[in-house]
Amino acid sequence: MPLWVFLLALATASKPVISLRPPWATAFQGESVTLTCNGSPSNSPQNTSWFRRYHEIETSHVTPGNTHEVHESGEYQCQASGSLRSHPVALVFSSAKLILQAPLSVFEGDSVALSCRSRAESAVSLKTLSKNDKLLADLGADSDFRIHGASLKDNGVYLCRGVEELFPRPVLRAGPARPTEGDPVTLTCETRLPLQRSDIQLQFCFFRESQALGSGCSGSPEFRIAAMWREDAGSYSCQAQTLTHTVMKRSHWSQIFVQRSAVIVQIHTRPAPKLVFEGQELVLVCSVAGVPGPISISWYRRSRLDVKTEIAFSPEAEFKISTVESSDAGEYYCTANNSRSFFRSKPVTISVRVPVSRPVLTLSPPRARTLEGDVVTLHCEAQRGSPPILYQFFHEGALLKEIQAFSGGARSRGFPLRAAHSGNYYCTADNGRGRQRSEAVPLSVKGICPTFEFSLLGPGPPSHPSLPPGSRNQRLRPLSRLPRATRVPSRPRLPAQRLFLLTPTFPVSRPVLTLSPPGARVLEGDVVTLHCEAQRGSPPILYQFFHEGALLKEIKAISGGARSRGFPLTAAHSGNYYCTADNGRGRQRSEAVPLSVKVPVSRPVLTLSPPGARVLEGDVVTLHCEAQRGSPPILYQFFHEGALLKEIKAFSGGARSRGFPLTAAHSGNYYCTADNGRGRQRSEAVPLSVKVPVSRPVLTLSPPGARVLEGDVVTLHCEAQRGSPHILYQFYHKDVALGSALAPAAGEARSLGLPLTAEHSGNYYCIADNGFGPQRSEAVTLSVIVPASRPVLTLRTSGAPAVPGDSVELRCEAQRGSPPVLYRFYHEDVALGSSPAPSGGGASFNLSLTAEHAGNYSCEADNGLGAQRSEAVPLRVTVPASRPVLTLRTSGAPAVPGDSVELRCEAQRGSPPVLYRFYHEDVALGSSPAPSGGGASFNLSLTAEHSGNYSCEADNGLGAQRSEAVPLRVTVPVSRPVLTLRAPGAPAVPGDMVELHCEAQRGSPPVLYRFYHEDVALGSSPAPSGGGVSFNLSLTAEHAGNYSCEADNGLGAQRSEAVTLSITGLTRSRGGPVTRGVTGALLSLLGLAAVALLLYCWLPRRTGGSASDSDPQEPTYHNVPAWVEMQPVYSNVNPKGGDVVYSEVCSVQKKNKRAAAATPGLLTNMVSPMTCVPSRRGPPPRLTCVLFPQDSNVIYSQVKAEAASGQLHKAVARPGAPTLHVSAGPPASRPLPRGFYCPAGVSTGAAASGCSLGNQT
Repeated sequence: MPLWVFLLALATASKPVISLRPPWATAFQGESVTLTCNGSPSNSPQNTSWFRRYHEIETSHVTPGNTHEVHESGEYQCQASGSLRSHPVALVFSSAKLILQAPLSVFEGDSVALSCRSRAESAVSLKTLSKNDKLLADLGADSDFRIHGASLKDNGVYLCRGVEELFPRPVLRAGPARPTEGDPVTLTCETRLPLQRSDIQLQFCFFRESQALGSGCSGSPEFRIAAMWREDAGSYSCQAQTLTHTVMKRSHWSQIFVQRSAVIVQIHTRPAPKLVFEGQELVLVCSVAGVPGPISISWYRRSRLDVKTEIAFSPEAEFKISTVESSDAGEYYCTANNSRSFFRSKPVTISVRVPVSRPVLTLSPPRARTLEGDVVTLHCEAQRGSPPILYQFFHEGALLKEIQAFSGGARSRGFPLRAAHSGNYYCTADNGRGRQRSEAVPLSVKGICPTFEFSLLGPGPPSHPSLPPGSRNQRLRPLSRLPRATRVPSRPRLPAQRLFLLTPTFPVSRPVLTLSPPGARVLEGDVVTLHCEAQRGSPPILYQFFHEGALLKEIKAISGGARSRGFPLTAAHSGNYYCTADNGRGRQRSEAVPLSVKVPVSRPVLTLSPPGARVLEGDVVTLHCEAQRGSPPILYQFFHEGALLKEIKAFSGGARSRGFPLTAAHSGNYYCTADNGRGRQRSEAVPLSVKVPVSRPVLTLSPPGARVLEGDVVTLHCEAQRGSPHILYQFYHKDVALGSALAPAAGEARSLGLPLTAEHSGNYYCIADNGFGPQRSEAVTLSVIVPASRPVLTLRTSGAPAVPGDSVELRCEAQRGSPPVLYRFYHEDVALGSSPAPSGGGASFNLSLTAEHAGNYSCEADNGLGAQRSEAVPLRVTVPASRPVLTLRTSGAPAVPGDSVELRCEAQRGSPPVLYRFYHEDVALGSSPAPSGGGASFNLSLTAEHSGNYSCEADNGLGAQRSEAVPLRVTVPVSRPVLTLRAPGAPAVPGDMVELHCEAQRGSPPVLYRFYHEDVALGSSPAPSGGGVSFNLSLTAEHAGNYSCEADNGLGAQRSEAVTLSITGLTRSRGGPVTRGVTGALLSLLGLAAVALLLYCWLPRRTGGSASDSDPQEPTYHNVPAWVEMQPVYSNVNPKGGDVVYSEVCSVQKKNKRAAAATPGLLTNMVSPMTCVPSRRGPPPRLTCVLFPQDSNVIYSQVKAEAASGQLHKAVARPGAPTLHVSAGPPASRPLPRGFYCPAGVSTGAAASGCSLGNQT
């Protein structure tokens, strides 16, 4: 061949294409893939060459046709005759537990399915699919992911990951699978753990119709139901889970059917119900069979008796009446109850018969002596006794007659008397319980004298016209031959005549007809003899026998005695019989005697109306029972399978019927019996088959539920509860027949299994037909669904950070899953609530936050195919700090300067960290953090200035909270007091009144002052508000000596220096020159001291450049760090311009004396406030000033003097401070008025209004 021809053929030849079935290039080892070589030049079958290349080794294989099944990895090519080799196709048969299967080739617009498969034995679950290392989908239990309309954007590297399941989905087993009512059932939840995790403990829960069974989950895979009942039938499932609830799997639903048990409840009596007599013991036994479980037997008589016998696992129960009374008669029935079902027996009628009492025999007419020929009637009656009662009459032990009484009352026997009837009579009564005999009644029958006719006759024998025919030739007997008792009394003799007597002729008496054998009821075929006898009457007597007025026979009796007529009986012989007797003197008729010929009943015939052995349920059938022969009354009884249905008594001939509507239970054999007391006859059995049309069937799905997974196998169960066999079940999907099954009986479901695909969604129904009309079930909807994927939980709060009161939204959403989806929300694995998503998508749950809501949150998505839990999401709830509580802890009580105090501040609630700040009188002292919450402390070393109100503040960034103020009082120990003596004159003389004034400049009140004379206590006086106190003495010569005082405020007593008091014993004028000289000298000395004091105070001010020169209103010092605790006592005394006397009244602490002394402008050893009042005791005028220690710095400011009156007025007063009263003298140009004086250290002069301040007060 030329080269160009070969090249041309090669160029025009096409390459075949290999296709795969299934269409995956990856499969598990052990599986196979079928390769098809498509695109061969001809369509005719031909051989195909296959090439496999694996690890650089190529092998080939030729197959007929164009397919080749392979199960080894490698690159495969095919070549048909006249074609080129195809492009290689790489196949991988993997040994991994998980593979991702994708189509061999994908084009734009294709619908692509990616299948993430795991080996059946590996039990890999929780599969995820990622693209380019980014999570694409959570596959869950599903294995497929579909891309609809693929495009270039779907290019990428796809990776399937999976987690091997801890245990497979459990399987629920029930034993037995089809229990009978009352049977115990054991449910077993079967699953298995891998050997690597065999130490993990599982919990098992059991459910019926989504309701949990028992008390919850347990470690046992079995759950026992003590007894199953019809209402317990339904769908059951189980769930296996780990102790931490991280892995939970539920089984498919299993249908458990409960079969009804055959129950028989019957009553047996001892004795028989119709043979119960009063006074006997009656025992009723309730026999129960087929009722499961413990039962209780209850007895009823019309209404329920007050008797109940409870038994456990016993087949019988008895109800006993020890002594039967007539009131116990009635219908009895029993019921068996096992707490779930109620079964009732057929009633049994108890007729209580009363034993016959002793009868009483009476004669009528009532006399013991009667004449022959009289008719006497014997009456026998038992006052008590249930009928029928058989009465028998006896004469000297010989039975006269029997009478059966079917109702109450006496029975009688009448007959004409003869002499032979004399003797004792009695009767007996018997109703089956024992014969009772009456007392004997004697009867004496006396004969009578006949009537004779006689006449005087001639010599021949006379003829008597009254004689009957043929009696004229009877021989006459002479009268003398008559018995003595009948001899005629003598009469006057008649001459030549003889007296002859005729033989008497008696008329016939009323005959008596008797039957032999005695009794009014005899059987057909018996021979009965009629006896007719007239007790009196001259023969011959003609007897005639009659039946219902028809003459039966005539018999002539030539001599006396009864005459009889015997004949065999037929049914026509029943009726009334009588006889007549006639001897020519008048016919006599007996009383009628009834005769009942009882014909035994013949075998009855049972017929059905309408005729036919097969009828439908609901039809009304009538049972006809008829005996062709038999004397009434006839008792007809109808039976079904040996059970009595009904009794009917027929008092006349003809059939008797029993009609009733039919049910399925009425199928079986029926017969009837007929009984007229002469033997019961039973009919032949007649079968009856009640055909039940099939009921509407019920279609159920197993596993139950309208939503199933694709690939699952669902079983359709169709069951008609009622219907005669055989039943044909047919299954349909959207009116398309799926299949059919034949069931031999109703109640037996037939099933059809289907492996599901998406196309199987829709409505299903079934049809049941047993030849009496098909019945169609309701439609059942089936939806093939996708399990929910693992949801994602997001938290959305109204603010950041989240605080109590905020609203937070928990949003849970699963990207995949068929709706409806139920979302459950959890906080620390505690369920918060649930929210449905009927149409899919996500759901939200809102919370109003409290502090307890902090923690981890998760959610669960469940669409009925297994719940999926999201990852936990933490939430931090920041709680604002609550109002803190400040507590003060001092090293001693009371607190004194130098002590250490701890300020403890703590807020009970609030998210850390918390910053605590401490305040004294709203001035910040410092702060302390609490990084982990709780409280914080701040320590102080106390001084007197630390008295006051303290508070603290807690702040965690959500608003500061201030505590309530807590007061702290620093108690200052009392200083050494100063004792001053004040006498009206100097020297002191007996009779003077001396005032001892003791005052401590420092010390927290109250202060107790004690006064001593030569260390002998004189008395004490308290100063509740601080300051000094006075003690007055009327002097005597013994009062001379050393005086001292003591100040004590509980922190240690301080003794003053001793002050000597000299008393001059001479009495002289106080106004002499010497006195005035001494006084003048003293005043001069005081003046010099005041000037020196003023120079002492004024020079340092000038030297230090005091600010008071420029601004009289300014305080003495400002912000001096070394003297923070020192405050001025007074400042701006006599300002340069203005009428301000005192602008500030302040407190100076004791420990700052030295500092104050060295500081310009400070007055030391002063205590404020000070109250000055005029003394009312004689000249010289004095001003008394009382000092009150206070903790506050400034008590008064801007105290001004009124020019007109010379009085000082308070301009401004601080709240809570005592009022300062200062009375001063006139201006400097005027002398001090009477009644005023200045205390030690205060002198008068022009520098002050009345008094100037010195070094001591």
